Amino acid sequence: MRYDIIVIGSGPGGYVAAIRAAQLGKKVAIVEKAELGGVCLNWGCIPTKALLRSAQVFADIRNAASFGVEIEGMPKPDLAKMVARSRSVAETMSRGVAFLLNKHKIEVIAGEGRLAGNRKVKVTLNADGSTSELEADHIILATGARPREMPFMPVDGKRIINSRQALLLNHIPESIVVVGSGAIGSEFASLYATLGSRVTIIEYLPNLMPLEDEEVSKQMERSFRKMRASVLTNTTVKAVRIDQGNGKCLIDIEGKKGTETLEAEMVLSAVGIKTNIENLGLEEAGVEVERDKIPVDAFGCTNVAGIYAIGDLTATPALAHVASAEAIRCVEKICGLNPQPIDPTTIPSCVYTTPEVASVGLTEKQAREQGYTLRIGKFPYTASGKATAAGERDGFVKLIFEEETDRLLGAHLVGHNVTEMIAEPTLVRALGVTAHDLIQTIHPHPTMSEAVLEAAEAAHNEAIHI
Repeated sequence: MRYDIIVIGSGPGGYVAAIRAAQLGKKVAIVEKAELGGVCLNWGCIPTKALLRSAQVFADIRNAASFGVEIEGMPKPDLAKMVARSRSVAETMSRGVAFLLNKHKIEVIAGEGRLAGNRKVKVTLNADGSTSELEADHIILATGARPREMPFMPVDGKRIINSRQALLLNHIPESIVVVGSGAIGSEFASLYATLGSRVTIIEYLPNLMPLEDEEVSKQMERSFRKMRASVLTNTTVKAVRIDQGNGKCLIDIEGKKGTETLEAEMVLSAVGIKTNIENLGLEEAGVEVERDKIPVDAFGCTNVAGIYAIGDLTATPALAHVASAEAIRCVEKICGLNPQPIDPTTIPSCVYTTPEVASVGLTEKQAREQGYTLRIGKFPYTASGKATAAGERDGFVKLIFEEETDRLLGAHLVGHNVTEMIAEPTLVRALGVTAHDLIQTIHPHPTMSEAVLEAAEAAHNEAIHI
């Protein structure tokens, strides 16, 4: 069976690559050993957001009296029903991917794909374990990643769990320690804290959410403590073990107070991801691998002609929208178009905690280290009419401009709905729009997005409402 392009993996990189290739007139096959849509759609981004939405609804009902709404009795979260809803949402979206692939006449082959040399892919079929050989001029690897496991924290799926297993819990843990405060760890910490668990977040680095601007980290540390979650930064987990007496987890840590042992019902390991590069036939095909990643150029080309890698397999940010953007550029380059490389400073990042976090471009520290002279504007949600009316006053918008050019270097947002608002600063950064241009752009009132305008005004000492 011969195709123009074969894609191995159907996550947000793989299925987007297949559809874009079909749009450009190519005969395409996609090989997937599990659910269509990959980890993000089935076991990551989408079901996690569904659970977080359920928690937000619970929190809103619990706080209904402050909005003048009286509810008899105490609301109770039903985690089993929340999980069932999140699985239904994921299944709906997976069926949507199947519909799109069928619409574009892309052949879906259920099985595990492996490079077989000479531009061939060997597929072990899910149905009966038999093998099939496919051939194409171009093979795109998009097999993604999985939760990383650490030897000092052996995941057993019951007491010590990873992010995938956290999506299927049948009860709300009385106490849980979350190891790692990146997006995954922070989102689950927010979820469990909202639902009533006693949460402790452990972060090895000095700041919570260490990739974010330091002011964002400090704000989120305050927000977590407001939810009665404990935050331990500059803390190393030395070992996690099970107490044979009561079955609880014992977490040996070393931090600011020296060494101590914490006890919790469960531990969530959120210490990063491991690339799915095993069993792809990379070594036999001669594809170079460096530090668990496949080196590629700006368009996904590996060191072997006709073989490409996108998404989490590469060293670029492990974000679904990055994988999709890389997929489109890779396919368009294959098809002879002239796509532009991705500018890493225009990649937005979102964390769906309460409050939300969103950012793009350089942090203040990074900008100063790179020698820029800065003009910084910050607008607090406490001064926003819409945020106050919504009862969501935690947060701010921080915009960092280069003083000489007046162009945006970075944007850092904390607060309700900021994951929807980050698109505007991302466009401003990508197009080189100045603070003055942003100030001259009329924003609707009352909205959360006015905070972006006010932050730009604050950078020029022109803010009206602070």
